[in-house]
Amino acid sequence: MTIKERYEAARESYKAVGVDTDQVLLALKQIPISMHCWQGDDVTGFDGAGALSGGIQTTGNYPGRARNPKELMADMDKALSLIPGKHRINLHASYAVFEEGEWADRDELEPKHFAKWVEFAKERGIGIDFNPTLFSHSKAEHATLSSEDPEIRAFWIRHVQACIRISQYFAEELGTPCTMNIWIPDGFKDIPADRTSPRARLKDSLDQILSMDYDKSKVFVAVESKVFGIGMESCTVGSHEFYMNYASKNDILCLLDSGHYHPTEVVSDKISSMLLFFDKVALHVTRPVRWDSDHVVLFDDETKEIAKEIVRGGADRVLLALDFFDASINRLSAWVIGMRNMQKALLNALLLPNEKLAALQESRNFTELMMLQEELKLYPIGDVWNYFCELNGVPAKEDWFSQITAYEKEVLADRK
Repeated sequence: MTIKERYEAARESYKAVGVDTDQVLLALKQIPISMHCWQGDDVTGFDGAGALSGGIQTTGNYPGRARNPKELMADMDKALSLIPGKHRINLHASYAVFEEGEWADRDELEPKHFAKWVEFAKERGIGIDFNPTLFSHSKAEHATLSSEDPEIRAFWIRHVQACIRISQYFAEELGTPCTMNIWIPDGFKDIPADRTSPRARLKDSLDQILSMDYDKSKVFVAVESKVFGIGMESCTVGSHEFYMNYASKNDILCLLDSGHYHPTEVVSDKISSMLLFFDKVALHVTRPVRWDSDHVVLFDDETKEIAKEIVRGGADRVLLALDFFDASINRLSAWVIGMRNMQKALLNALLLPNEKLAALQESRNFTELMMLQEELKLYPIGDVWNYFCELNGVPAKEDWFSQITAYEKEVLADRK
């Protein structure tokens, strides 16, 4: 049987439970995922930072890391060519592209330093999301927006404000809003004597940042929490409670990262609550493994549950991005596997008879609900996915991997 013939048989199976697979494929194509640039070069960036800091580690030494903007863009291009649909790219401020002999510190970054990224995005018809880089810098050794040193705080306030201006430049040039996400590594290795003062300083810094004039319809400012990190195991200044309350009070977005919570917490359970009180929620999907949050996204249970909540809550209300960096495997494969798995999870959610399942819950018919949920797990989602890939001109099944291995031999082998 051909891929299309298998799809047609699958379509009948789903039709029997009230799901129109043709409409599902149209809906899936309309859900963009923001692909993070930092998987391609191990979060190194191009502003001369050198070593990583802020509790961030990239482990592994697989050959072929992108060493400059040209290589990174080529690698991202190749990865995107193997992922069905139209997506976005997600940049950190440390990925500014300077002309020869040019350099600017992070508080002096300007839109011109990202012109080549805009050119890249325009040629491909995609949007850009953005992140201030408050790590891997001499002024981020101890704390940033919560620092005891007013000069350090002022530097990082200027940096984030510069990033808002750059984000608006992206939005205006590309005709699509830019999500700009603030994450800081501030915290304490051991039990602090005073949690209030650092958080008060962080609040004041954010207030100063948001006092600038910018177009909120073009720039969606978000704040991202974390429960702990390396070197800040006992207290993270930007906790979930801090940022959720700050976002609510100041009409900005609260970003949920699926690897930034206690191991017994899951982001899938938080999305519906957040959407009751926020118009939109920003989301970073990653895969936590014990204390480490940045593993390649798999087609696993939590990713499926996250996707269900996105679909049920309204995919247009969730600003979806991925965030992981694995240097132990081929970096392009990491991108492709993670992005395609997120799409598979969304497809799985779209193929569920969600109204019927909700009605069973509402009537407290939990026996039939469990039965149907379990039976649906073996429905032919793979045949629908392969047809979606074929419709979008990318390889189905594992056929994409041969292109990665060829690219590795032809392109990556020359990188030392």
